[in-house]
Amino acid sequence: MAAQLIADRRDVDFVLYEQLEVEDLQQTEKFGDMDKKFFDMVISEARNFAIKEILPLNEIGDREGLVFENNRVKVPEAFHRPYAQFREGGWISMMEDPDIGGQGLPFSIAQAASEYLMGADFSFGAFGFATHGAAKMIELFGTPEQKRLYMDRMYAGEFTGTMVLTESEAGSDVGALTTTARKNDDGTYTITGNKIFITCGEHDLAENIIHPVLARIEGAPAGTRGISLFLVPKIWVNEDGSLGDSNDVVCTGIEEKMGIHASPTCQLAFGGRGGCRGVLLGEENKGMKVMFHMMNEARLGVGSLGLFNGSSAYLYALDYARQRIQGRELTKVMDKEAPSVAIINHPDVRRQLMWMKAHVEGMRSLVYYVANLFDKMETTVSETEREEHSDLIDLLTPVIKSYCTDRGYDCCVSAMQVYGGYGYTSDYPVERLARDSKINSIYEGTNGIQAMDLLGRKMGAKKGATVIALFNHMNRTAAGASEYPALKDISVKFESAVQKLGNTAMAMGSTVMSADILHAFAQAQPFLDVTGDLVMAWMLLSRAQVAESKLTEMRKDPKFDTLKGKKAKNKYFYQGQITSAQYFIETILPQAIGRMKSIEAFSKTMVDMPDEGFGG
Repeated sequence: MAAQLIADRRDVDFVLYEQLEVEDLQQTEKFGDMDKKFFDMVISEARNFAIKEILPLNEIGDREGLVFENNRVKVPEAFHRPYAQFREGGWISMMEDPDIGGQGLPFSIAQAASEYLMGADFSFGAFGFATHGAAKMIELFGTPEQKRLYMDRMYAGEFTGTMVLTESEAGSDVGALTTTARKNDDGTYTITGNKIFITCGEHDLAENIIHPVLARIEGAPAGTRGISLFLVPKIWVNEDGSLGDSNDVVCTGIEEKMGIHASPTCQLAFGGRGGCRGVLLGEENKGMKVMFHMMNEARLGVGSLGLFNGSSAYLYALDYARQRIQGRELTKVMDKEAPSVAIINHPDVRRQLMWMKAHVEGMRSLVYYVANLFDKMETTVSETEREEHSDLIDLLTPVIKSYCTDRGYDCCVSAMQVYGGYGYTSDYPVERLARDSKINSIYEGTNGIQAMDLLGRKMGAKKGATVIALFNHMNRTAAGASEYPALKDISVKFESAVQKLGNTAMAMGSTVMSADILHAFAQAQPFLDVTGDLVMAWMLLSRAQVAESKLTEMRKDPKFDTLKGKKAKNKYFYQGQITSAQYFIETILPQAIGRMKSIEAFSKTMVDMPDEGFGG
C-alpha cells in the first residue's frame, strides 16, 4: 500500500508508454542502447528506494526538525544513511552524460523516478534538487577547472549546492541586491553581503557546500544589468582538490517554517570578517543569464512538486475513503436497519475524489509532456523542431510552476476534508502534506510573478506564434478524439473553450498595450488559471483518446463484459481515463469559461481602489 501513497505506478506507466510513447526514444542515437526493460528497472529502483528509505523520513523530519547551534545546522540523524545511499545510487545526476558521472537517462524517465524520490519527502530530496541545479550551471558555463573542482563532486553528491539570490530588500526585485564583489590580484573575488531564504544553505550531510552567489562587482551598472554570479564554497577547495580553510560563509540563523521542517532555510553572511572568496562563473555582469538556467529548472521542478504532493494526498484520501465506515447510503438514510458504508459511497466524497483524480492525472501528463519535449530537443536533427519544442517549454513553464503548485496544494486541502476531523490532526499524513505543499506557490518566484511572466513575456513571444502553436496542438487533439463517438461531445466542448481562450488572450494582449495595462495585469493570475484549466483539459482529452483506442480493441473480445484479472483492471483503468476527461470538460471548463468572461470585463476596482479604501 505504501507505494501507492506516493504515485500510482499504473498511471505513471500509462503516461510514459501509452500517451507519450517514450519507447520511441530507443530509436534515436542518444538513447539507442536503452530499452523499456531498462527504463522500468530505473523507475522500480527509485520507487523501492523511496518507499523503504525516504518515505519514513517524513514523520521523523517533521517531528525532529533541525538543530541550529554555533552557526551550524544538524539535520535529523536518520537522514544520513539514506543520503549516502542516494549518492551511491547516482540519483543526483540521472540525466547527465556518463562521461561526467551521470546515468544518461531521458528526462522523461528521470521525471518518473523523481516523482518517487522527491515525492516521498522533499525535505530530504531538496538536497539533491538544489545540488543538481547548481552543478548544471557549472557544466554549462564553468571553466574546466571549475568543473573539476566543483561540478564532478556535486553530481556525485560529495558536495551539495544552493541558489543564493534573495536579500531582505531584494526578493522578487533581484536587481536591488546590495551584495558586492571586489576583484583580487589572484583573480578571485572578495564577496560581502547577507542573503536570506537559502534552501539547504547549511547542513551536515556533505563535507562542503558550493554557493552560487549573485553579487555586484564594484562599479558595475545598477539593476540586473550589473549582476555577476560567483561560486563561493563553504570550505575553500585547493587546486589539487583538497579542502582548505573555511571561507567566511556563516549561517546566522534558520527559519521556523509552516512545513518542510527538516529542510534548512538559512540566513547566510558572506564576508562578515572580510575573508570570503569566490570565483566568477561565466562573464562579469552576465550573472542573471547564467542563473536563469537554474531558475527555470527550479521552476519546473517546483511545479512538479505540486503534482507529487497532490498525487500523494489524493491516494491517501482514496485509501481512507475506501476504509472509513460512516453513515448509511443516501438512498437508505431513512432505513434504520441499513448498514453503515464506506464514505466513498457518499456523493460529496466522490465529488472531492473526482476533482483530485482529474487534476492529478492532468498534472502528471503535463509535467511528463514537458520533460518529453526536452528529450525531443535532445534527439531531433531538425533545428526548426528544436526551436518549436523550446518555445513550448518556455510558454508552459510558468503554467506548470503556478497552476500545478496551486492545484497540488488544493488537492492536499481536499484530502484533509475527506478525512474530516482526522485530517486536521497529525495522526494522518495529509495535514503535513498540506503544510509542506504551501511553500511551492512561493518558491522560485511567487505564482503572481509567474502570471505576470506569462502575460507580459510569454504570450507575446514571437508575435504570438508560440501561443498559436499551442492552440493548434490542442485543436489537433480535439480533432483526433472526436473520431471516437464516445468522445465526440467533450471534444466539441473543448474546442469551443479553446476558441474562447484565444479570444480572451487577444483581449488581454490588446489591454496590455493600452493605457489600461494595470487593469490587465490585475487579471494576470486569473488568466494563468484559465490557461492552466485548458491545458489540463487538453492533457485529459489526450489521455481519453488513448484509453478509448485501447478499449476499442478490447471490445473485440466477446468476454469483454466479464473480463477478469489484469485485463479487467486495464478495462476499468481506461474507463477511468475517459470519465476523468468527461468530468473535467463538463464540470471544470464551464467554470473556466465563466472566469474568462469575468477577465474580459477588466474590472477596474482592484487598481482604482484608494489605498485608504482597503481599510485597516
